This record gives sequence, structure tokens and C-alpha cells, in this order.
Amino acid sequence: MARGHYPFDEIERRWQKKWADANVFSAASGKKGKFYCLEMFPYPSGRIHIGHVRNYSIGDVLARFKRMKGLNVLHPIGWDSFGLPAENAAIEKGVHPAKWTSENIENMKRQIKRLGFSYDWDREVATYLPEYYRWNQWIFLKMLEKNLAYKRRADVNFCPKCDTVLANEQVENGLCWRCGNEVVSKTLSQWFLKITEYSDELLDCLEKLPHWPERVKLMQQNWIGRSTGVMVNFEFDGEPFPIFTTRPDTIYGVTFMAIAPEHPTVERIVKEAENPDPLVRFIERTKREDRILRASADYEKEGVFTGRTVKNPLNGEEVPLFLANFVLMEYGTGAIMAVPAHDQRDFEFAKKYGLPVRVVIQNEEGSLNAAAMTEAWTGEGKNVDSGPISGMPNTKGIQKITSYIEEKGYGERTVHYRLKDWLISRQRYWGTPIPVVYCEGCGIVPVPEEELPVVLPEDVEITGSENPLKRHKGFLKTVCPKCGSPARRETDTMDTFIDSSWYFERYCSPRADDVPFEKEEAGYWMNVDQYIGGIEHAILHLLYARYFTKFLRDIGLTAVDEPFERLLTQGMVTKETLYCEKDGYLFPEEVTDDTRCKKCGGPVEIGRIEKMSKSKKNVIDPDDIVKRYGADTVRMFILFASPPERDLEWSVSGVEGAYRFLNRLYRLYEKTPPFTEETVGALLRFEKKLLSKNGYDGLAREILFVVSKTIRKVTDDIEKRFHLNTAISAIMEMVNALFSFAPEAVEKDETARLGYLYGLKTVLVLLSPFVPHITEELWHRIGFDGFLIDQPWPSYNPHLAKEEIITLVVQVNGKLRARLEAPRDTDDSMLERMALDDERVKKYTTGKTVRKVIVVGGKLVNVVVK
Repeated sequence: MARGHYPFDEIERRWQKKWADANVFSAASGKKGKFYCLEMFPYPSGRIHIGHVRNYSIGDVLARFKRMKGLNVLHPIGWDSFGLPAENAAIEKGVHPAKWTSENIENMKRQIKRLGFSYDWDREVATYLPEYYRWNQWIFLKMLEKNLAYKRRADVNFCPKCDTVLANEQVENGLCWRCGNEVVSKTLSQWFLKITEYSDELLDCLEKLPHWPERVKLMQQNWIGRSTGVMVNFEFDGEPFPIFTTRPDTIYGVTFMAIAPEHPTVERIVKEAENPDPLVRFIERTKREDRILRASADYEKEGVFTGRTVKNPLNGEEVPLFLANFVLMEYGTGAIMAVPAHDQRDFEFAKKYGLPVRVVIQNEEGSLNAAAMTEAWTGEGKNVDSGPISGMPNTKGIQKITSYIEEKGYGERTVHYRLKDWLISRQRYWGTPIPVVYCEGCGIVPVPEEELPVVLPEDVEITGSENPLKRHKGFLKTVCPKCGSPARRETDTMDTFIDSSWYFERYCSPRADDVPFEKEEAGYWMNVDQYIGGIEHAILHLLYARYFTKFLRDIGLTAVDEPFERLLTQGMVTKETLYCEKDGYLFPEEVTDDTRCKKCGGPVEIGRIEKMSKSKKNVIDPDDIVKRYGADTVRMFILFASPPERDLEWSVSGVEGAYRFLNRLYRLYEKTPPFTEETVGALLRFEKKLLSKNGYDGLAREILFVVSKTIRKVTDDIEKRFHLNTAISAIMEMVNALFSFAPEAVEKDETARLGYLYGLKTVLVLLSPFVPHITEELWHRIGFDGFLIDQPWPSYNPHLAKEEIITLVVQVNGKLRARLEAPRDTDDSMLERMALDDERVKKYTTGKTVRKVIVVGGKLVNVVVK
């Protein structure tokens, strides 16, 4: 740490208390323009990490900037607090999830407040509290009313030893994460939400989001997966066996069919098989595999012959039917027609299992030969051996064969979506109870709205075996709201994505107790103007939030079509790993300055730069850094080290560099006498004239040019480009410039003196969104009143910000060869590069060795060649 450091801890705590006491960041709806800034709310794991700090620092800059620009800013915070980690803590540590969650929230709240973010804590929500999840239940009931919620049977991961359902992330290589026992697939009756009813709108409305990253929109587009094709009825055992294809032009090239192990026909096939064992083994093994991996192009294609065939309706051919690991029920009908000659995945499978390859699209040269093919032909060509479309370009053949299929009654045109309905049932305790009961006489009965919330009981024993709600008689036993007969409650709880699908609307009126949120408040604040979060949420969270917003619009609660106007997906925070051969991965504090392991004394290998993770221990505790350098230093480093959308590499030297700059800033203002009332008045009059007066020269012109161009640069970098790092860089350059002006010269010229004081004031205003504590301290120290966040963002005179252009002479070996124009403050290295790149100069340097380049600032550049 630098010597003579400024008292950051005292300063930061003092101003945090003053802001809290004055309720500075409290928001209220009104008539003036609004700005709703939101970072994705955190899961209360117990401690924030540097990724959180980066996310919140970016949002805080924007929230403070927009407030200073005169907008009414809403910047709330809350806790996404249901989920599996709390149940795991209950099992491992014997702590009830509610207690664990509450304690974690308090600790993380302390950490976040210590960083000085401008959150409106009066709007804080926590999704594990009944006053929040009551409205999850209310929305579910509204969906049930609209036939958008329903129940059907579906497969889940199940550990027989633990007697519990497992999430996908709890299955590791087909084994239970906790006991290591083999996981099996089990079919249960579960609740779904009909998100597919909104497929077209979810897809089409992506065009209404010009301020979203194209990458994210493409990911959503692919996930929804709308495709136009044909549903063709092949024949199995004399019954229709439908498949969906976008390539009907290849249908005469089908040499086998494949179905997913989860396909409903499989149960019958296994039951009727002479030797079902190979089928059963394959089904059980495949169901344990990751579905995303199964669908990936580089995953090994595996299958097993069912002993059955399927009939192609177009040529009457019977082809073998295989179970295949690359076919998923999520795609199409869960069955595919396989054309090895023209699909690489099918080709690899056919070669592995000795299945025929039949060319039905010939290339331009006519050179395709099935026996000689080493890969599938997926290009265009002419159809061959393809019935009514033989001899046609296959692109035209698609339409003709589609019409032919419809005419013959073999199938019909259809639009297919990759998106499936949302399975929300979770056979776990720590989540929102699903508000229905089961009555022998009445069936499934919704809980009346006036009886909400259905409260999650806390007097449960969580063992990791079975959902404890099933054993809780007080919760389980109830009466039917319809007939009054004994009934039992639903014990499944909701997917925690429900909690985060509408929380941004709850922030608009978080204390509303008769509606999820007040329509008038949502009408003012919604939609979110800037949403900030990780790319890992690009699909599910954002898709579900968009779906909920559209549903809530349709029932009249909100008027917006989309929840988030602008989206920023910030990059990851990375750091090198530290590895000891004996003790494995090490935390930074477990390594000595000479790169030895503090545990065993052995050498430590510095690994590659990777995303910070607890498993590899390349993490930094924000509390430690704040304690050592202060919150402002942490914020400045994180915002300065990388543009928001790119990965940020953690660097101790970078943190220390930010700290040195803030110390230098503090010293600059320590030497500045407090402004008198007379000086403040003179300065205000001077500022008013600046916006209209252009006739400044000498030192005053230099100072005002630096200040004006910095205001322009910082404003544009935040508002237009979101380049927070270059905004900070521009302010640093301005501080350096202010340091460089000789005090005696400044004091001799009253206009220059006022310009210099205006520069000192402006530095604090421009820096305050980035480092709010030190700037607030210095703002008051030099004699200003009020909080910086309430100061108007400075305007500038474009004429004063205009760079002065100078003309330089360029010589080669002392002879004039060119003249260049450049801004007066262009540095010598740039002038040198401009001179060497000039075409007129190149005539005299090409083929020669440049020995040196002499730059006489503001006058000439002399290139010496030999």
C-alpha cells in the first residue's frame, strides 16, 4: 500500500451514513422523465464475490449519472432466495434453510452497503418470504384459469438410495452428487406452464429489442427454434408414426429411422421384444446422459436396433428402427427419418452400425458415389431417385414434394418449435408451494385467492431423503375448498425461475398487499431501461421474464410488451490459478511472495487465466480488498480495467494503480484552500458565461479546452458508448493536466484562475458516479453544499471543446517533404507515427533504414534515414 494513504475507511463510512440518514437514494414516481436501472438480483449464498461487485458497480455508475442528468431514477435491490443450496446447507450443517438464508442476506447486505451503491433499500424484496411468493401463487392461479398451467407425466432424475428427485446439476456422470449411487429416470406427474402459447410473440418481439446484444437475441431465437417443414406420417405396426422434417427433398434417401429413448412407443417396443435387455440397458444409460451433450455435434453417436421396422409412405420401403442417443423428445416428435448421404450425424451413425447410404441429391459434377463417400453431402444439387422430384434442383424440389405429400395424404405443412412447455414442478422443499389440493370427489382444486399464501411450514426435518412436505401432516392434510371433504395439498414446489420472472415489476410497488404490483406504479416505471447481468442468463431467465411480462400484460396488470429495454451482459472476472502438487489448488493468501506453498513449502505453479471459481480457489474476497484499499479503489479498478462487456483480469498492480490515483487526487484537493462564498459566487457566474462565450485565449483557453473536451468525452462514453474505462481515463488525463498548470501563472490571470477552479469542481462531478465517497468528501471540503448526486451533470461549450489544430513541418534528413495537421495536444509518439505513415514521406523512406525520428513538439518532425 502506498505511503501516506488517505483515510478512506473513515470517509466512506461517514458518507454512507449521511446518505442513509438523508434517504438520498429513495425513489418515488412522478411526472418527470424516469430511468429504471436494474442489475440481476443475487442469490444469498453468504458472501458476494468480485463478479457481483463488477455487476453492481457498472449499474451504479449509470444510475448516478442518469440522476445527475435530471431523470427520476429507480435503482432497487433484492434477493433471489429460494433454491437448492439452502437445502444442501440444511443437510450438511443442520441449519434450517430460512435461518441460513436470512443470515446470508444480512451478511451480503452489509458487504453491498459497504461499497456505497445507490440502492433504494426501502424497495428490497426477498423471494423466500410469504409476502413475495404469495404472488407467485396468485400468478399461477391466473394461468390455471387461462388454461396456461396443466399437469402431465414427465421424466425426472431419481436417486433410489437417497429416495429423492435430483436436479440436472446434481447428477455427476450419471451418479448422485451426494451418495455416489447410480441415478435412474423416473416418470412422475408434474406441473407445466404453457409458454408455447407465446412462441410466435416471443420470437417476433426480439425485433423490438435493438438495444440487446445480437448474440443474446440469436440464442433466444435458436432456443425458440421456429422452423417450417412437413409432418410426415411414416407407418409403424400399421399405425401412423409421425416425424417432422425441414428437408422433405431427401425423403427418398431414408435408410433407417431413429427414436429417442424417452419416446412413448419405446415402452411397447421393449415389452414386445424377444430380448429386451440390450434395449433396457441402453435406455437407462442414455437417460442419465446430459441432454445438451447428447444433441451436440461432437458427441459420440450411439444406438441399438429395436428389431422393428418403419414404413416410408413415399416408396413403401421398410427401414430399421433404432433407439439413438442423439434423438431427443424435445425436438420434433422424438423420432427422425435418417438420411445418411445428406446429414453428417446420420452418416456417422450409419457407418458405425453398417447401415446403407443412398444418394438422392447429386452434386453439380455428378460425382457422388455412396460407396466412396467419406462424409455427407449437405450442399445443393439435383434430386435423383426421388420419385416426382427427380431431376429437379433440390431447392425447388422441397416445395413440390411437400405439395405431393399433402395431395397423397401422407402429411401436411406445419410450423414446429424447439421450445417446449415449462416444467415448473420441483420435488423439493425450499420453494414456492404450488397452490392446489387434491380431492377424491372434485379432483384438482385451486386454492382460493383469499387463502393465499399457502405458507411453507418451517417445522420440517430435511434429511435429503424425500421431500419433507410429504411427511408434514399439518401441511399435507387440508379440506377441499369446493366440497369441504378431506383433501391433500400439492407437495411439489415451483421452479425458482418463477421468482425471477417478475421481481422487476414487484420493485415498482414492493409493499402492495392486494395485488402483485400497482398498475399505476408499473405504468410509470416499467419497462426496465437498463438491465445488467451475466451471459449465462441469456436464455432461460430472460425468456421466462419476457413470457411473464406478456402474460401479465394480457391480464391487464401492465402495458409493456417487453420487460427490458436495454440489456448489458457484462464479462467475467478472471485470475490465474495457483497449484501445488501436494496440496492442490491454493487461495492467493496460501502462497508466499516467492511462489511457495504456505502449507508444505513446495513450489507453486502459476496456471492460466480462468474465470474466478471457488473450486479452483482463484478468488478474491471483496471484504479484504475494501479493508485494504477502500470501496472507491475497488470500484475504480473494476470499472477502469476493462470495458463492461469484456472479461476483466484481476490484477493487484491494477488495484494499487487505482489506489495511487485516488491518493494523488486527495493530495491535489488537500492543497486547495476552501472556496469562499465570494469565490463560489464568482465561479457560478463564470460557468453561466462559459456556455455562450467563446473568446478565451492564453492559459485560460488551455484550461477550458481540457475541461470542456473532458466533459464531452466522459458524457459520450457513458451515455452513447458505455465505455466506462475510457471515461475514467479521460478524467485521469484531466487531473494530470490540472497538476501540470503552474500555480503562479494561474493566480496571475483571473480568468485562468476561475477556469482552474471550475476544472477542480468538474473533476469531482465527473468522477462521482465512479468513486462517490472520495468525491463527496472533497466536494464539501472545498466549500460546496448538498450531495453530489443532486448536482446537475455539467454541460460544455462545443467551441471550447473543439481541438485546436496546428500545422507541423515534416523533414527527411533536414529537407521539407510534407506538412501535417494535428490537434495541439497530440503526443509525440502519435506525431511520429503520422509522419512515417504519410505517403509523401514514404517516397523518401521506402527501402531505407529509419535511424531516428526527432519530434519538436508543436513545430516539426525530422526523420533521419540512411
